[in-house]
Amino acid sequence: MENLSFEESLEKLEEIVKKLETGDVPLDDAIDEFNKAMQLVKSCNDKLNSAEEAISKIVQENGDIIEFNTSE
Repeated sequence: MENLSFEESLEKLEEIVKKLETGDVPLDDAIDEFNKAMQLVKSCNDKLNSAEEAISKIVQENGDIIEFNTSE
């Protein structure tokens, strides 16, 4: 899952959520799917953090420092 783009990870995450929302997934499979979903969430979060750092660096290099509000 590491090699997936942010968009691909998000798409797979949405597929898992839809699958789990049906309620037709056996418990063991649901646990496996939940584990995959959590890995995808971490991957997406890591990619967003990296993008935020890259944008901050670019902004700082241009002389304008803008703080991101990460509480949203």
